[in-house]
Amino acid sequence: MSSRVWLWLFSLSALWGGTFFFAKVALGELPPFTVVFARVALAAIALNVALLATTGGLFGRGMPWHAFFAMALLNNALPFSLIAWGQTQIASGLASILNATTPLFTVVVAHFLTEDERITGPKIAALLAGIAGVVLLIGPDMLDRAVTGVWGQFACLGASLCYAFAGIYGRRFRSLGIGSMEAAAGQVTASTMLILPVMAIIDRPWELALPSATVWAALAAAALLSTALGYVLYFRILAAAGATNLLLVTFLMPVMAILLGSAVLGERLEPRHFTGMGLIGLGLVMIDGRIAKVLRAAK
Repeated sequence: MSSRVWLWLFSLSALWGGTFFFAKVALGELPPFTVVFARVALAAIALNVALLATTGGLFGRGMPWHAFFAMALLNNALPFSLIAWGQTQIASGLASILNATTPLFTVVVAHFLTEDERITGPKIAALLAGIAGVVLLIGPDMLDRAVTGVWGQFACLGASLCYAFAGIYGRRFRSLGIGSMEAAAGQVTASTMLILPVMAIIDRPWELALPSATVWAALAAAALLSTALGYVLYFRILAAAGATNLLLVTFLMPVMAILLGSAVLGERLEPRHFTGMGLIGLGLVMIDGRIAKVLRAAK
């Protein structure tokens, strides 16, 4: 990858790692679906205004709305909601670590849904390392289903599975000739339409107290930085460097989330959580293959 793409990648990891922190702050005063709706709605407004100023808008003819809605469901509506609810039960840093399992799920999904991404011996070893990390993360609580944190962790794992399907489905945007700004705007606009009725029925936001300025700031940051700008970078990296390189962002996101959660929210993770993160990281390294190539070249 070029230095420019690496800069995009590190920027995206910071933006998406911060998402867990922003969401945790907002969830202190608002229910999950309201937080998710505010995040995608504000992002949709910002991106559509930007498009209107630069290209004349998103709602012209020929836009693949079926693809936007499919991507919105898999990449926004379902995973955002699962993570938001999960973060009401667990620390933001732990949620980010569980989110790093996305490439492991992607290996399995790609094996069944693509012709060129079959599971190999090294990938099986990577999956075993990742599974061991997840088991260690959840720990003995897995045996006690009454522990609420267990369900929060499973919700975050469900979000990772959604992201895996989204990564496979999102490949078609390259062939559709849709720019990164249009793809991001179409996705979050469709997500807003999907989340709106769910939020209205379940959360009844008109009955909620007006959130504080801190929560408004967290929502704005999650929407404008982590979502609007983040997905523009996401589609740019996907087009420039491919899905495999894009998945490198999962190495870096937990670091940012853990640092913010510890420094600002006072969250503390147990030693087994860091060991589990190490095993998941080992699985990611094995899937990526870069280090193995460097070691073989050095011999």
